[in-house]
Amino acid sequence: MTTVTASRDAAGPASASPVPPRARGRLDWRLRFAALSLIWGFSFLLIKVGTDGYAPFQVTLGRLVFGTAVLAAAMAVKRERLPRGIRTWGHLAVAAFLLNALPFSLFAYSELTIPSTLAGICNATSPLWGMALSMVALSEDRPTRVRVAGLGIGFIGVLTVLGAWQGFHGLDATGTAMALLASLSYPIGWIYVRRTLAGAGESHLSLTGAQLLLATVQLAVVTPLFTSVPTSFSLVPLSAIVALGALGTGLAVLLQYGLVAEVGPTTAQMVTYFIPVIATAAGVAVLGESLAWSTPVGAVIVLAGAALTQVRRSA
Repeated sequence: MTTVTASRDAAGPASASPVPPRARGRLDWRLRFAALSLIWGFSFLLIKVGTDGYAPFQVTLGRLVFGTAVLAAAMAVKRERLPRGIRTWGHLAVAAFLLNALPFSLFAYSELTIPSTLAGICNATSPLWGMALSMVALSEDRPTRVRVAGLGIGFIGVLTVLGAWQGFHGLDATGTAMALLASLSYPIGWIYVRRTLAGAGESHLSLTGAQLLLATVQLAVVTPLFTSVPTSFSLVPLSAIVALGALGTGLAVLLQYGLVAEVGPTTAQMVTYFIPVIATAAGVAVLGESLAWSTPVGAVIVLAGAALTQVRRSA
């Protein structure tokens, strides 16, 4: 989850708006949940394909441009306006960096040297980082023994994925570190959003649209400083970037927004546990990436630990 649409951390949703009744004619939420899982799971494959023809910053900029376009269209249809107030825009600029510009760029750079399967699994560590950070940053989020155990189990899973017992042999340390830092950036952003934007009077769609717009501006400033204009435009990588933005960022945000409103953030967040499974399957089946036994085994351990960190104390 990458935007304030469902901004939350280990302590719960950023806002407590009532869940509206299901709209007539709306696709069943389970089908939308499955679609969101597939879209985000395939995003890591699309990043890999995109970086085959374009620089990582260009991939991220394209992703944000097309994602913002989808959000702008949705806002126009619903007649939503951008937020007002300098203070709100300032907080959104920080959120845009932590939840979009930084992690999107880090994942794009990481996939220059690591498989999309590993990047997808690293993304699944976000709930673990969120649990660890919330214990420090959120005084109301008191850990239980089960959640602390989940944290420990999850990081054992990370070490299993990375093959710690063999000295991380054959692993690109820089690329893996970038992917893990990207997953760490998300919960930092969620905590920041909760502390600064949870009480904002604007709608989630309006805040998210503004956030993606600001992230696009940030990348538009940075990208020309580190890349040059492509001399040719490869069709397949370009198509991957368009799909990554329009589907993996724009449509995915709208799907997530609807799921959070209908079934709540806790159920909507469960999509996190399907993403690495789909990312791994896509990387192996479509890109022909190799898969050592420790990768799926470690991923299962990571997901089990992440699930335990989300267990709440009974009221």
